[in-house]
Amino acid sequence: MATGTGKTYTAFQIIYRLWKSGTKKRILFLADRNALIDQTKRGDFKHFKDKMTVIRKKVIDKAFEIYLALYQGLTNYDEDKDAYKEFSPDFFDLIVIDECHRGSAKEDSAWRSILEYFSSATHIGLTATPKETNEVSNIEYFGEPLYTYSLKQGIDDGFLAPYKVLRVGLNVDLEGWRPEATKLDKDGNPVEDRVYNTKDYDRNLVIDERTKQVASRIAEFLRKTNPLDKTIVFCIDIEHAERMRQALINALPEEAQKSIKYVMRITGDEPTGKRELDNFINPEETYPVIATTSKLMTTGVDAQTCKLIVLDSNIGSMTEFKQIIGRGTRINEEYGKQFFTIIDFRNVTDKFADPNFDGDPVRVKEIKADEEISNEALFPENEIIIDETTGEKIKFDDEENEYLQKHETIDAGYNVPDSQEKVYVAGVDVSILNERHQYLDENGNLIIGSMKEYTKNGLLKKYRSLDEFLTTWNSAEKKKTIIEELENHGIILENLKEEVKKDLDIFDLICHIAWDMPALTRRERAEQVKKRNYFTKYGEKAREVLNALLDKYAKEGIENIEELSVLKVEPLNDFGTPIEIINLFGSREKYLEAIKELSQELYKVAV
Repeated sequence: MATGTGKTYTAFQIIYRLWKSGTKKRILFLADRNALIDQTKRGDFKHFKDKMTVIRKKVIDKAFEIYLALYQGLTNYDEDKDAYKEFSPDFFDLIVIDECHRGSAKEDSAWRSILEYFSSATHIGLTATPKETNEVSNIEYFGEPLYTYSLKQGIDDGFLAPYKVLRVGLNVDLEGWRPEATKLDKDGNPVEDRVYNTKDYDRNLVIDERTKQVASRIAEFLRKTNPLDKTIVFCIDIEHAERMRQALINALPEEAQKSIKYVMRITGDEPTGKRELDNFINPEETYPVIATTSKLMTTGVDAQTCKLIVLDSNIGSMTEFKQIIGRGTRINEEYGKQFFTIIDFRNVTDKFADPNFDGDPVRVKEIKADEEISNEALFPENEIIIDETTGEKIKFDDEENEYLQKHETIDAGYNVPDSQEKVYVAGVDVSILNERHQYLDENGNLIIGSMKEYTKNGLLKKYRSLDEFLTTWNSAEKKKTIIEELENHGIILENLKEEVKKDLDIFDLICHIAWDMPALTRRERAEQVKKRNYFTKYGEKAREVLNALLDKYAKEGIENIEELSVLKVEPLNDFGTPIEIINLFGSREKYLEAIKELSQELYKVAV
């Protein structure tokens, strides 16, 4: 199931029903990150209460019925001492494996041995990114998927947020960079003479001006939208994430001065940042706003209000790409999160065109029982991860999953770091050569170029004539329903506002784009209503409320003043409680009639 469509909640429903009916009495939920376990316990699984326990420090208590555990919390990597063997092989009736595309998908994984030990239990694997390669196969172990739910389905059904993409092409990225003969790095050493490109930047070669330009473009975008929109910036590694953090502080000083937590590095080695992860994903917490990271936040982070994802990392794995995109697909209407933006500095979003991006998992290998598999080509040292600093093999400890949280590696063997030290240079001319907008159409495909032209075509398909649109608009009980219906057809007018760059009413925006009609701003429409002075039939206080609603419309649009909730916010709440304001009009029905009349007055001279 695509990230954000409720895998954990689905798992809870399966487990709860089987457990409650007595079909499955003792159940194990396996994951590979503490964050996933803690999030599950506090969230969907909280209903199990005292029947549930989390296995920690390899301490086994057999008095519970629902167990949550890390793979590495059950094994000592010594078959004579493995903690899971304190349970009898038939202890569990059901095992649910979260993110099963990782350790358990590999036949010779140490983690697979846990599943094989409890072979009498029913095993259910959950993943957003099933893995099918010559060496790793979910299907080989779990069988064909029992149920699939794709990103496109999730967006079409309204469970996932649609997205748009801003591709930013920097001159040094598109053209490459070759140092002049006399170029020295920051330590005064000559820079190797060759052409550098995005594969080198921030891994082997650091260009100060490139980091600043990326941060500047992010800052520019946030200023135009909302500087408090939750943002995740994916970087090459921990060092790059720290430089990006500082560059963003410099690029947004007015926001950074308000809170030291405005921009934070949330990586496996940074205790302060990791402690702020819960605050970042909590919709009720303002800070941190921007998180710079490497791999730690690619998966398992339920960032419901993340509105901006920045890609400044070379992402080769489709699995990792899907997981990253999933950080933005959550919807939270209460906090205004209905779509998100991806800013791509590394052409990573080319992967959207890959048929594997949203396709069903395909089995690509057949392995017989007696067939020997060699992983040496892909995993030179199987099940081993190398420490970037010491170059030594990493051992898992009891509590922390160093596999992801400390060393931030997604798949063992894929991301072994280059031992070469980075070269730092400055004084390089870095500029934006071009930018390209991409949008998601109603079929889930990215369209490139003019959102204006795409929207016009969509509107003309929806409404055969201007008269048909005017009739629909004027007869609608709430204008918001028309906007939502257009969004269901892939026409997201919020995207278009940025391109038109004028403070237009949604109504004028549609008429102007589709039928080239002259357009009025919201302020102009509000002033026209005030000049007609139709409020005279209301009492003085009620007239003040209607004038305040007009000012609210001029700033924010028709959708907000149609809702009763507008009476709870400034400046309307200055007039009293919602009930007191409604009573100024005589009754709830009369208030709603006044709002309907106000809407009619706004569009009296339609076009």
